[in-house]
Amino acid sequence: VVQLKESGGGSVQTGGSLTLSCVASGGNLVRNFMGWFRQVPGKEREGVAGIFNNTGNTYYADSVKGRFTVSLDNAKSTVYLQMNSLKPDDTAMYHCGADPRPYDGPWLKTAHFAYRGQGIQVTVSS
Repeated sequence: VVQLKESGGGSVQTGGSLTLSCVASGGNLVRNFMGWFRQVPGKEREGVAGIFNNTGNTYYADSVKGRFTVSLDNAKSTVYLQMNSLKPDDTAMYHCGADPRPYDGPWLKTAHFAYRGQGIQVTVSS
């Protein structure tokens, strides 16, 4: 069983920064991809960023490119999301996700990951 636990959310003003962390436990062989998605009530979930452990390749949604950075520390089984230049549109519940697939595809954008954490709130005020 894969368990994912997020931390680091909170409230910031426009232009501020936050770093999210997600510690994973269990299911090492099915966590080839680890990343983040976000969801706002009434809207579809959006894959934000992620990284493939087998290649080191990363994925970023167009809306966050140049502002967010995803990284993985295998020794700590932790994936991070450094978020800079935050905007009010970034306000959402952010979830950590994991998936065994070793290749990219539409599932990254729609965030249909095999495993997900409970989520953590990020609020950006103007």
